Amino acid sequence: MIVEQIWTGNAYRNFNYLIVCPETGEALAVDPLDHTKCLARAKAKGWQITQILNTHEHGDHTGGNGPVIEATGAKLLAHTNAGARIDGIDRGLAAGDVVKVGKHVELLALDTPGHTMSHICLVSKTDTPALICGDTLFNAGAGNCHGGGHPSELYKTFQEQLAKLPDATLIYPGHDYITNNLGFTLDREPDNAKAAGLLATIEKSHDPEHPLVTSLGLEKQINAFFRLTSKTVIDRLREAFPDLAKNPSQHDVFVRLRELRNSW
Repeated sequence: MIVEQIWTGNAYRNFNYLIVCPETGEALAVDPLDHTKCLARAKAKGWQITQILNTHEHGDHTGGNGPVIEATGAKLLAHTNAGARIDGIDRGLAAGDVVKVGKHVELLALDTPGHTMSHICLVSKTDTPALICGDTLFNAGAGNCHGGGHPSELYKTFQEQLAKLPDATLIYPGHDYITNNLGFTLDREPDNAKAAGLLATIEKSHDPEHPLVTSLGLEKQINAFFRLTSKTVIDRLREAFPDLAKNPSQHDVFVRLRELRNSW
């Protein structure tokens, strides 16, 4: 399986993806907002886009659907409940459905509410899994919830689904926010040496055209939204929320972190 990450260079810092079967050259375009770049990349590589997957309904993820479909005749896939918000869905996906690309690529659909309530992530059935996570999980961060989602649902998605994936799982998010997100982690956990070292490296050499691909294991070290039992995180959180319980639940820590991140 080939994962081709395409940096749009737009103000929203979107990543688009082509998931490709290397044997047949068939490709799934994920959230192909920059349809010009996606179509050009596929043509240059000799690939044929046969399907489109929208992780969720926001316009910066669906905006390229029309031109890609017009150019390729690709079928459109999205969450089974997104039909009222995404035009022209050919296949609605639910948890456990499998998306096949070419002869050998299989991607498992996860129903991952939180950023929106109709959000799909994909996990590849490969020796080293790849997680195509849209706006649910970012490098060192988590999606916001004020565009149709809910932080409690996002917490459940993190704890009950994402955290249980293998630590080797590679993370492919919908946006390049890693620098700011590491800054937030260090604001909440200033003694996190792993996050501090990575931020120092990225500030010197970060190139979204050739971005760092993190693993879930690394995310658990550098992402505040996985650091819910850290004493430093909890103590710092209590400074902002004096009413925080002495031994807060992980749910409460997650929701308060998300609240802080909204205005950070």
